[in-house]
Amino acid sequence: MDRRLESKSKFLSLVLRHEPGRIGLELDSAGWADLDDLVRLANAHGRGLTRALVEEIVATNDKRRFAIDPSGTRIRANQGHSVAVDLGLVPAEPPEVLFHGTATRFLPLIRATGLSPRSRQHVHLSANRATALAVGRRHGTPAVLVVHAADMHRDGHAFFCSANGVWLTGVVLPLYLDFPHDA
Repeated sequence: MDRRLESKSKFLSLVLRHEPGRIGLELDSAGWADLDDLVRLANAHGRGLTRALVEEIVATNDKRRFAIDPSGTRIRANQGHSVAVDLGLVPAEPPEVLFHGTATRFLPLIRATGLSPRSRQHVHLSANRATALAVGRRHGTPAVLVVHAADMHRDGHAFFCSANGVWLTGVVLPLYLDFPHDA
């Protein structure tokens, strides 16, 4: 994604996942916002959005963070909300293992307490190590944890797969984690 779109995409993440009230946007209970309202309110706050630009961001975002509904009138983030929304996710059986990217500086805390959603609704997990590594790099020196998802699932933990392929769950206790050997 080019720089022109990247800053607009970050703005969309902010208002669709965390702070819709910053521009006076309202999300429904499933996280959807009226696309025309989003554009109008963003422009009223100096953000320079157009419907075409928003559609381009949705279509070209490599992480597929956003979705526009089939009617073309509403938009939402696919996951990662810190505001309460019900994405209508259906429990799914996860693969044997999933991966979590983090920074090495967080490993002592994770060893002690596991992974928690913190300000978000779910812990985010990746289906492959490369994606988790990229996530970890965003936070510092990366570390990739292996999550024994099938064991968790057998022990009664729910998993969901978002529209963009990110696996979501609640707390991941340390007993379900393998840490990097050199960390």
